[in-house]
Amino acid sequence: MSTQRVPLKSYGRMKEIMTMYYMGAKMAEGTDQKLAWITSGAPVELLYAMDVIPLYPENHAAMAGASRMADALCEAAEDRGFCRDLCSYARTDLGAIFTGTSPIGGLPRPDFLLCCNNICGTVTKWYQELQRIWDVPLIFIDAPYQYGMDDEPHAVDYMTAQMEEAMEAIAAATGKPFNRDKFEEVLDLSERAAALWREVQGLLAHRPAPMNSFDTFIHLGPIVTLRGTQICIDYYEQLLAELHERVADGIAAVPGEKHRLGWDNLAIWHKIKELSTRFGERGAALVVSTYPESFCYQAPDIYGGDRLRRFAATYIGGYINHGLEYRERDLASMVEKFHLDGFVMHSNRSCRAYSFGQYELARRLEEKHGIPTLMLEADMNDTRTWSDEQANTRIDAFLESLDARK
Repeated sequence: MSTQRVPLKSYGRMKEIMTMYYMGAKMAEGTDQKLAWITSGAPVELLYAMDVIPLYPENHAAMAGASRMADALCEAAEDRGFCRDLCSYARTDLGAIFTGTSPIGGLPRPDFLLCCNNICGTVTKWYQELQRIWDVPLIFIDAPYQYGMDDEPHAVDYMTAQMEEAMEAIAAATGKPFNRDKFEEVLDLSERAAALWREVQGLLAHRPAPMNSFDTFIHLGPIVTLRGTQICIDYYEQLLAELHERVADGIAAVPGEKHRLGWDNLAIWHKIKELSTRFGERGAALVVSTYPESFCYQAPDIYGGDRLRRFAATYIGGYINHGLEYRERDLASMVEKFHLDGFVMHSNRSCRAYSFGQYELARRLEEKHGIPTLMLEADMNDTRTWSDEQANTRIDAFLESLDARK
């Protein structure tokens, strides 16, 4: 077994794919090729079915966060009157628009916008602001919140109708009929990609884990932006093959893996490298995260071959669009599947939809399931909420408590 950390070889290919993706979008600006800005939880398959290039302001903002550019961009948005309490992804992207500054020189101008509120309510107002800035059509998909443990039939009915309306709206925005045959082909590719991403995530249950959650935050790029394309499938087949090799060769993401942890919420992009190092140096491997796991989700096949209805159910399902009981069940399941010793919860100032209820979930994990938790108060992009000293003290104390339990 290797005692040195071995980087994933697939990272180079992933970086190449994402570079080509953004270059292709840049080159399409000003041509007849349609471009749409889209929220991360929206049904991108509808766009690929119509040969529309999707662009994700959230991914763009995360790149700015990882590049340590987000603070200046957030401040530029705040100077225009946007409150500091607003989502830092929104402030980052609005600041990029106002200043023309970003890690990739900004996103190309959209022909229309596609917004789905299955991830939070903030995106609704954010995309209304983008509509005012760009003066382009806004297509809005209203996803009902799921309060119970299972999908409610009336909620699936409603979401299915929303999908039908979105198809009509995209057809109007592109000036051509919605291509249902192409949509079926895209669904096949999307489902295959999601299955591969599930396999990738599932391999982290192996002890020692061949990859950690800090890696998955990076490698989820294609499943978000390219879901429904052959490129996405090819990439995850390559990554999966590499992970199988690492398992066979005993290559661990964290050599000398001692503690196995889960992560709840988005990454802290401006500290992702430092956090990976700090946990890794203490033998702590983060082996599952609720956010990358959410892109594995697919609704159960209980709709009698009605693919659109199952597609609609998929987009109101998953972790963040459910209440605390559902989330508790998900976290407890992760504890068992991934052999976790504890959970790290990022109490994210910018993502209230994700962070709401975390202290209650932490209490339930500890009292009902015997799983200790660490709460890190931070922000995914805005470094002004972060304290190295406070965070490191909490991390060290938490890991020492895990050492004492061994």
